Amino acid sequence: MPSPATPRSLVTEARRLARLTQRELAERAATAQSVVARIEGGSTIPNWDTLSRLLEAAGFELRATLQASAAGRSHMLSDVGRILRLSPEERLIELRNAARFLAAARRGD
Repeated sequence: MPSPATPRSLVTEARRLARLTQRELAERAATAQSVVARIEGGSTIPNWDTLSRLLEAAGFELRATLQASAAGRSHMLSDVGRILRLSPEERLIELRNAARFLAAARRGD
């Protein structure tokens, strides 16, 4: 599994792919060359706006997506084996109990 991208790696890769020096990227993004150097050096982490501006200045667009975590990490799956061993009647009782619990929680009992 590849490691997640960091602001440092994104800025460095975008700048290199655009064939820009740190100074040229900084000028295009209306910031100082030292800002680019500190980000690429890992001594500072830019906020979203700064990162987006630097990447756009290099000809790239920053996008974020929301993805659900893998279900394998869910604690809810640990109960699946027990539920599968229940009879249909026992499963209905479980469902009834869960419905009662939710109703009581909604009422604030």
